[in-house]
Parts: sequence; C-alpha cells; structure tokens
Amino acid sequence: MAASKQTAVGPLVGAVVQGTNSTRFLVFNSKTSELLSHHRVELTQEYPQEGWVEQDPKEILQSVYECIARACEKLAGVNIDISNIKAVGVSNQRETTVIWDKFTGEPLYNAVVWLDLRTQSTVESLSKKIPGNSNFVKSKTGLPLSTYFSAVKLRWMLDNLRPIQKAVEEGRALFGTIDSWLIWCMTGGVNGGVHCTDVTNASRTMLFNIHSLEWDKELCDFFEIPMNILPNVCSSSEIYGLMTSGALEGVPISGCLGDQSAALVGQMCFQEGQAKNTYGTGCFLLCNTGQKCVFSEHGLLTTVAYKLGKKKPACYALEGSVAIAGAVIRWLRDKFEIITTADEVEKLAKEAGTSYGCYFVPAFSGLYAPYWEPSARGIICGLTQFTNKCHIAFATLEAVCFQTREIVDAMNRDCGIPLSHLQVDGGMTNNKILMQLQADILRIPIVKSVMPETTALGAAMAAGAAEGVDVWSLEPEDMSAVLMERYEPQIQATESEIRYSTWKRAVMKSMGWVTAKAPENGNSAVFSCLPLGFFIVTSMTLLIGARYVASFEE
Repeated sequence: MAASKQTAVGPLVGAVVQGTNSTRFLVFNSKTSELLSHHRVELTQEYPQEGWVEQDPKEILQSVYECIARACEKLAGVNIDISNIKAVGVSNQRETTVIWDKFTGEPLYNAVVWLDLRTQSTVESLSKKIPGNSNFVKSKTGLPLSTYFSAVKLRWMLDNLRPIQKAVEEGRALFGTIDSWLIWCMTGGVNGGVHCTDVTNASRTMLFNIHSLEWDKELCDFFEIPMNILPNVCSSSEIYGLMTSGALEGVPISGCLGDQSAALVGQMCFQEGQAKNTYGTGCFLLCNTGQKCVFSEHGLLTTVAYKLGKKKPACYALEGSVAIAGAVIRWLRDKFEIITTADEVEKLAKEAGTSYGCYFVPAFSGLYAPYWEPSARGIICGLTQFTNKCHIAFATLEAVCFQTREIVDAMNRDCGIPLSHLQVDGGMTNNKILMQLQADILRIPIVKSVMPETTALGAAMAAGAAEGVDVWSLEPEDMSAVLMERYEPQIQATESEIRYSTWKRAVMKSMGWVTAKAPENGNSAVFSCLPLGFFIVTSMTLLIGARYVASFEE
C-alpha cells in the first residue's frame, strides 16, 4: 500500500504553555499564525496545609513531554510532517519556585506555587530590615515585598528544608522558575542541560535589577540567596539549546516568556499604551510602557514586558495582578460543588441575570493589586433567603470583573490617559456573560481575539523570530490580521457605579481576617475571625431551609 502523501505547509513553530492548572503544547504555521495542532493535560495541585499550594515538578515535566508527543501524533494524523517544526517556545506560570539537584536531576522539594501563602511571616521579618525612607527592593525590582514573588519562597525553603540547605552547601542546588526547570530538563538535564531564564521571568523573582537587567548582589545579600544557584539570564528570543529527546529531538528551544508577557506579545501589544487582560487562574492586566520603567503610585507592579532578541531593547509594562479569577470557578466546581463543569457557571449566571444583591470577594490568597493585603480572605455577603446558586454564579463572574475594574482604574491614574478599550484573552473569555459584564462594569469596549490562544502564540512568535531560526517576522506589515469580537457596554453608567461601589464595601469587609503569627516552624497563620467556610455553610443552611419551606408552597 502506498504511503499517504505529506501535506505541504510552511515552517511550523511549537509552544509549550505551562500553566497552574494545565500544560498545553500548540503548533502554529509561522506564516499565517494558524493553529494546526494542540494537546492539553490537566495538573494536580497539593495543599499540605492551609494556605500552602504545591505541585510536583516531575509531573509538570512529564505533562510537557506528553503534550508534545500527542500534538505531534495529531499532526501526523493529518499528514503534516513534524520535521516542519523549526523551533519551540516556552511560556510558564511565573514566580512558582523549584530547586533541584544538578547531579541527579531530582527536585529537592515540590514546586512552591505563586499562590502559596506560607511565607507571610518571612515577608514580615524581611520588611523590618528595609529602611523606612528607602525601599531599595521596590526601586530595583518594581515589586512590593510580598508572598507572591520567588525570592521569599526561596528564602523559606532555605530556612526550613534541610535537604535544600545541604544541597546548597555542597554546590548541588539549582534554582529556577518553571521555565528554567523545563529548559534545563529538555536540553539534557544532568547531561549538559542549559540553566537559564529570560528577563520577564527573572523580573518576577525579586532578585533581578530591572534597570541593569542583571541579578543584583545587594538584593541577593538582602534575601541571603547564594548567586551561584541562579540561572543565566537571556533575552526572550534566542536559541537557548536543543531538545535532546522525544519527537522533537534536535529542535531548538528559542523563545521564553512568562505567561503574561507571552500574552502581551501574542496580542501584539507592541505600542506604548496598549494593554491586555488575561483571564486565567488569576487575572493579569499589562500595559506596555515602552522602553521606560513607569513606577506606580496606585498599587501596580513595574515589570519587564519582553526583550525580543539579544541586541534588542527591553520593553517594560505596568501590571495589575488579581490572584483569583478562573480559580474561583474551579472552587465552585471542586469545593462548593454547585457546578460539575466550568462551563455551567455561564448557564447559571444567565438564568439568574443578576446577583440579587449578593457580592463575592474571592480573596482566597489575600488581595493582590492594588491592595497587597495578605490578611484578606474570601467573603460572600448580601445573602437573603431568596439567594440561590444562580445568584452566586453571577456574583462570581461579577467579582472577576470588579477586580479588573480596580486595576484599570489604578492604571488609568498611573498612565494619565484612560484606556479606550481593553484587549482580552484566556480561557474565561469564552464566557459571553463574563465578557458583557466586563464591558458594562468598565464602561469601555472589550475586544477579544477570535483565536484565544494568545499566550501560546506569543511564545511561538518569540521562538520563530529568534536569530538563527528566522521563520517568524515581527515586522508590523508582516503580521497576520487577527479577527476580533467586540463587546460594548449595555447598562447605564450610574448602575455600573452603584454595583462597583457596593462591591468595594464588601472588599473592605474582607480585610483583617487573618493575622500572621510566627510559630516554631514559621509558616502558619492564626485566624482572627471565622473563615469563609463558616459563612457559606450558614448561608447554605438558610438556603436549604428556604427550599424546604418553598416545597410546601408549590
């Protein structure tokens, strides 16, 4: 039997998207930006204690290999030769911290995820070391001292885990965010793996000087982090090394961007003042500020947006970070159990059409921008005996929109020029109710790419454009036109403002629920008030009672 004829396609570029909840591998045509194949694997998260969030680095790595293998099989199934894949880019969940043994290749502990709160006492002790009139940490890094960033996670690991202390003492330890771990493993691991990161990921560690674009000795001394465990910092678009195994053996890894920077590139926000919001596990709004660092006076972060080549300049962004966005939908499914699939939340919200005065502040990991308040915890308020799961679903979607509104307001004040529209991406943007709510609450149009995989696209663009690969042009005239879907505001401004101001009252009530206390192991918290679960149980008891009464009225 004759072999099937291979389909002729232009150069292809693959993109690893390693997120908090899942790993994906996607393959694009570099000439048209068309998505040709993809595969996704969901990941598990571990919660060893209250506020702790961990993942297995080996599970993450295996998920990457599985996604690559399955996506390549799918290409072969439609007669596309995988030898057309000329480069691979990597995008990753940022701040998540891994330490491994460079001689055995084994992780020395689970990855401590960006959402993890165990380091609050570490943050408090470090904050006392910063002179009150000179916050050199923020001036060098653009970041507030917070549990969010890698340096404090690394400091906790060095303080509390003897195997890591011993590996550092013996010169065996390597540190990295998820991109570093993956690239090291995929380029050979113990057999010559490349230990590197890019400027966007480095800028989220709190050890990196965003002005000099180098690891900063003063910062490393402050956090007491040995510099010899840190990865080499590269641009976001250059050949780091070659894949050493699997279907893509010999293919260069030539793009690396933190997931939010990858989405900014994928949305083609290359002009100063352009902004995008990604709705993933969290919510992250980045505004391109060009080649200058803009420091926020309203609770935003200053971060490196991208550096697309060794000789290209770094561009910067203002960023607003919301810890809990898509994660709250997962919570409704897995913990609250009022939905069985994530898609059901849209159906419930549509059925209600209103929150019926119910407001949800999902501060499960404290509040990020613009508050940076670790003592906050989630609350649902405004409940009555008529509140049902549909109203709670609607309030959940509204919460994501209200949190975004707070960041947009802060960004408008920092930049001085209000956003005329907001470009959006991420899995949650498939929810039409959410997108319309966002337009209503922001009072500006929401512009969504019809091709939602902008994070993967950004990583692929960086990889394909790298010197020595040169299969993807980033010149404006060569960019493929992207079809957009637009949502216009549909409610009166007064109604939007009333709902927003009421939600902000709820935010105030969410603060001060937890006080950090440093016991012997330095990693637990004492609750100063009853947690969210108590109020949910109480409210659900009322709801069940109301349904019981209603059953006699039907």
